[in-house]
Amino acid sequence: MRRREFITLIGGTAAAWPLVAHPQQVATPVVGFLYSSTTDSFREFMTAFNTGLAETGYVEGRNVAFEYRLAEDHFERLPALADDLVRHRVGVIVTAANVPPALAAKAATQAVPIVFMMGGDPVEIGLVASLARPGGNVTGITVLSGEVTQKRLALLHELVPTTAVIAYLVNPANTAFSEAWLKEQAEAANRLGVRLLILNASSPSDIEGAFATLVEQQAVALLVGADTFFVGRRDELVALAARYRIPTSYFRREFAEAGGLISYAATAVEAFRQTGVYVGRILKGENPRDLPVEQSTKFELIINMKTAKALGLTIPPGVLSIADEQRAASPLSAGGRTPGLDRRGGGAKGSALAESQSHRPRTRLPTSSSSDASEPPLHAARSTRPRP
Repeated sequence: MRRREFITLIGGTAAAWPLVAHPQQVATPVVGFLYSSTTDSFREFMTAFNTGLAETGYVEGRNVAFEYRLAEDHFERLPALADDLVRHRVGVIVTAANVPPALAAKAATQAVPIVFMMGGDPVEIGLVASLARPGGNVTGITVLSGEVTQKRLALLHELVPTTAVIAYLVNPANTAFSEAWLKEQAEAANRLGVRLLILNASSPSDIEGAFATLVEQQAVALLVGADTFFVGRRDELVALAARYRIPTSYFRREFAEAGGLISYAATAVEAFRQTGVYVGRILKGENPRDLPVEQSTKFELIINMKTAKALGLTIPPGVLSIADEQRAASPLSAGGRTPGLDRRGGGAKGSALAESQSHRPRTRLPTSSSSDASEPPLHAARSTRPRP
């Protein structure tokens, strides 16, 4: 075969071969987390977030990656951390647990989608235009924490009905505790016939001083404000409340599990799961402005009966009736078991968990329902979205 004929043959054959399409490498989307505290108070919710994210088809390490930016209770670091996530070109920013991270993220970008999970009214603080139509690049899951705080205040007053002063411990570095917010809570206390004493703590050294002020001002009950700083100091708070014999209401179940008297709050695990669902939907192409802000409607009440007994408190029947299962508490062992949360059954002096269910808002405490006695030794109760 002549050289020219060979070249022609090869050229013609090559032209007849189909073009093989090689798949393009698609960049793995990155979710950035902006959190005001430490991993100790954040890690436990990641399982719930990952569950929600997986419902949309995303699994960390397989088709999505995570970047974390933690302020470690230094709120002033949040703006720089938010800017850093934007520079890393994350696909979505998740802000968790309170207001300042969400505000920092919104100030950092109008382009990157933001999904928040927090207490507070996102319309009132300027995060979204409305709950139904957020607009812009921000949406998420919220608890109307003003209503929850007032419900906690009312429950605490039922436990200590003769008190004239209830202290309210807040972190002044958290912008959620604004002057207007504190005034609203003070007015709610006035309607109960008590004075609300505001105590500030934004560093570990402030906490014991706050308890000293509480005693000096003759407050005989304490409401701990919802803030991630206090989550990281829960053992200290519970110990101080026990030392000073102060009936105390907390905002997350971990406090009651650590020996605190009572907690009432939205079910955070469910809120984080829904946050994961929203992030997955955005990664799939949905626009945050079209995703309505979800409001938590599941709440849980925990009463540590061991602690109540140690404080000499009798839990009113109206509060106990929320729970439809009670089991006996065992003494705190040398190994450090949580008081009042043992797994032995029987008796009315057990620890109490309202294992919340979703209901339409009502103005009174819900009635009890039946429960399986084989469940863990925690009260299980129906719960509602609180009203002031």
